[in-house]
Amino acid sequence: MNARRPIAVALTAGAVSLGLLTLSACGTSPSDAAEGKGGRLDVVASFYPMQYLAEEIGGGHVAVRTLTAPGVEPHDLELKPRQIGELGEADVLLYLKGLQPAVDDAVAQAGVRHTVDAATLTSLDSPAAEGGEHADEHAEEPAGDSHDGHDHGASEGLDPHVWLDPVKYAEIARGVGAALGKADPAHAADYEKNTDALVKKLGDLDTAFATGLKNTATRTFITTHSAFGHLAQRYHLEQEGITGVDPESEPSPARIKQLQDIAKADKVTTVFFETLASDKTAKTLARDTGLKTDVLDPLEGITDKSKGSDYLAVMRANLAALQKALGAK
Repeated sequence: MNARRPIAVALTAGAVSLGLLTLSACGTSPSDAAEGKGGRLDVVASFYPMQYLAEEIGGGHVAVRTLTAPGVEPHDLELKPRQIGELGEADVLLYLKGLQPAVDDAVAQAGVRHTVDAATLTSLDSPAAEGGEHADEHAEEPAGDSHDGHDHGASEGLDPHVWLDPVKYAEIARGVGAALGKADPAHAADYEKNTDALVKKLGDLDTAFATGLKNTATRTFITTHSAFGHLAQRYHLEQEGITGVDPESEPSPARIKQLQDIAKADKVTTVFFETLASDKTAKTLARDTGLKTDVLDPLEGITDKSKGSDYLAVMRANLAALQKALGAK
């Protein structure tokens, strides 16, 4: 099996078979690799944030496939044998190491020359997974319960949800653009132009968040999935997660009691939940504390329930939700 010149693939978690060991790259030229896709580069992305970058930067020069279908929680993804086999045929692989360990293993064995790990393009450092000044008070609670034995980077104190910080996402975009240019030198100028345009849009988004959240009645927000540590750090907010980075884990009674106290002390008005995970815990906490509920989307995928059709639109919906919940002035 020929391994085509890698372009941009982002991978998600799943069952990895020994068949990947046979996917070592023999190496074909960029022109040969593109022939099977109508002259376009074959880019594989692990989940939506990587897919969005590939499509925005690659434009008409790339054919983008994603391993995570719309509506599938990325942390829960299992790769099918067919998907695993196709990894080695990609021109470019785009993924984020530490988000989906099974995907990490598959990528390591696929042998794709142009493999891009978004985690190497920016810093994953952020506050504790539960976040905020109260993190030490519930240190006995794990930062994120493991899912199928995986802690999604929490064991190293790293938060993989860097795409929710427009500044860090722009840094990743720069790296992806450079990688596409190396994989497809003939269109490097177009990739650079598209990267600059996307970075400009992300800069405008950053300005909107910084301005829109500058003056608020409270700086604390409660959310089911502790995915917003980078966003909170960027805009000087305090994230308090009901669970850790695993959206399906259950909080302890002690944590629920603590959140009730935090909500009262910090004048929290809203408990946020997300579209791809159960809202049961958030609604229970809100009911017991007399709070409202709303959606804060971690943008791990776009569905018909998303408040927008792409990354920028959903992020602006997130901003509006935060402004309302925090009492922006």
